[in-house]
Amino acid sequence: MSSPAAARMPAAETFDLVLKGGTVVNQDGEGVRDIGVRDGRIAHIGTIDAASAGETIDCTSLHILPGVIDSQVHFREPGPIHKEDLESGSRAAVLGGVTAVFEMPNTDPLTVNEAALADKVARGHHRMHCDFAFWVGGTRENACDVAELERLPGAAGIKVFMGSSTGSLLVEDDEGVRGILKRTRRRAAFHSEDEYRLRERLDHRIAGDPASHPVWRDEFAALTCTHRLVSIAREVGARIHVLHISTAEEIDFLARHKDVASAEATPHHLTMSADDYGRLGTLLQMNPPVREARHRDGIWAGIAQGVIDVLGSDHAPHTLEEKAKPYPASPSGMTGVQTLVPIMLDHVANGRLTLQRFVDLTSAGPQRLFGISGKGRIAAGYDADFTIVDLKREATIENAWIGSKSQWTPYDGKRVKGWPVGTIVRGKRVMWEGEIVDAGQGEAVRFAEALGRG
Repeated sequence: MSSPAAARMPAAETFDLVLKGGTVVNQDGEGVRDIGVRDGRIAHIGTIDAASAGETIDCTSLHILPGVIDSQVHFREPGPIHKEDLESGSRAAVLGGVTAVFEMPNTDPLTVNEAALADKVARGHHRMHCDFAFWVGGTRENACDVAELERLPGAAGIKVFMGSSTGSLLVEDDEGVRGILKRTRRRAAFHSEDEYRLRERLDHRIAGDPASHPVWRDEFAALTCTHRLVSIAREVGARIHVLHISTAEEIDFLARHKDVASAEATPHHLTMSADDYGRLGTLLQMNPPVREARHRDGIWAGIAQGVIDVLGSDHAPHTLEEKAKPYPASPSGMTGVQTLVPIMLDHVANGRLTLQRFVDLTSAGPQRLFGISGKGRIAAGYDADFTIVDLKREATIENAWIGSKSQWTPYDGKRVKGWPVGTIVRGKRVMWEGEIVDAGQGEAVRFAEALGRG
């Protein structure tokens, strides 16, 4: 990336913040540039006199990425906040370089109406450390209202659970899903596991053996449900987003249906396999499960072929005491929002992923799929959200580093290359070198299809 003379800023210009000398990754490719920030937005990219800034951060030898957006987290509030709350979950996010999150609706009470959504937005405003949006649960009871609910301030869209979930959030039947999708206008997200098959296969669980989890919730439960879901979406003309793809077969299927279906992959499905149950036990227990290595390889093929559109952590914390219960009494879920960036940067270092593809999966991709306004790019006029990383730094992920209330990670002891150094949200340095340096100023993410609704 060159620095044309036209990009040089007059010394008289002033900025609130200048990022100096970092390698910027944006629509121009990669190159050393300065970035000037004013009033929370990117004002200039080019060469800037350091004296023209209220604050200057030396980013020499660091890479400045568009702020990472994690579009699937569970922060538990309101509800079982001994595991997590909006403040602690967002603290973990920014410690890991994440600048915005989309939080899930299976809280207590469920996020299924305007009042519950507004309550979450109010809880997060200037308390969360990163920006945020909340998925609204689609149910049989609120199906007639989803067209309005998905356009409310702070709504990421409609999320539907077709496999085992919390109370009325489970919509396992085709007619129930059809009743929701024929009314949505934004892209709706789905947990795609066939509840009927899960019920039929309950006796495949082996007490005390978490390795039987992917045997019970097998690949056919995922593939069958995704087939059903795509068929309904095509029938009613809806856009769908299939969360946490866990099978190679779903990748092959979705490659033929990209006109209606987008897809998400998670770091744990890309990094671990069923071989790790012996080492991690219930700490690896997730829905849908981590499976045999061939499925992990199939999801990587989906990234290489462009079938996977975004990465999401599916951060779903439980305490170690809860996870220590013997399977199947142990709850499914693990932490992930804080480790998304270092785990995936390690894949970059190992040559499995390019840095540009990582950016596409974590910022440009979410912006494109969900119609996020003012985020997802390093471009003039956009929010000054940056994930600043050191691609050469080697570090060991440890439980002691985890900011989540649960205070553990399945990656404890894993050595990685590539590390989040700083998190900047709308021009405010929130995290630097592992420390929270500014109070929570998180605000609701804006969406193009809901502008003017706030």
